[in-house]
Amino acid sequence: MTSEPASSAGPNKKPRISYLIATAFGLGYLKPGPGTWGSLGGVALTLAVVGPFTDRLSPVFSPIYRRFPFLMSRGYDELLYLEIVVALLVSLGGAFAAKRVAQFLKTEDPQIVVIDEVSGMMITFLVGLGVSYVPLRDVQSPDFVGFGYIFLTRILNWKCLLLGFILFRVFDIWKPFPARQAEKLPGGWGIMTDDWIAGIYAALGLWAARALGLLA
Repeated sequence: MTSEPASSAGPNKKPRISYLIATAFGLGYLKPGPGTWGSLGGVALTLAVVGPFTDRLSPVFSPIYRRFPFLMSRGYDELLYLEIVVALLVSLGGAFAAKRVAQFLKTEDPQIVVIDEVSGMMITFLVGLGVSYVPLRDVQSPDFVGFGYIFLTRILNWKCLLLGFILFRVFDIWKPFPARQAEKLPGGWGIMTDDWIAGIYAALGLWAARALGLLA
């Protein structure tokens, strides 16, 4: 792996927006261990999505959901939808940006590309802490306690953050089946998919820790 090979000075124009996304706004340039910095970026992005908007989402999203009643019939809270949308945008946008940077640098998996760690870390918390807790109760109930409140006050504590981070880094480095095989996928998919698989493994670890009562 190399961060900036001599080919970056070639005739092709540097894809600066793709660089910005693929390096997670520069985290990929930090030393040592850019992958660790990218994972921390995933933790920060999860908190950034969840924290500031918990009490403000309902007035914004409820008019939209009332037009599509099937969205509300599943017992999901608006914040979970936002988490899913952001995770998808990071994942798909990251795959595109990673491909462009890899092509520009003429290497399969540039070390400076850490959007895959950001995406994998978000999947860890979304699958490990979010999806398994829904549906909660009927969202139309007047005393409904939304997913955002539960996520912030009962699930997403410092133990979850620390364990999720550690588990993801372990699986990201270890690359158990089929993560290592996924690296052979073409383009940005090969860069991203192994981290998605590591995120799923880490999420299963969070499920097990919660089942054993270690994260209370």
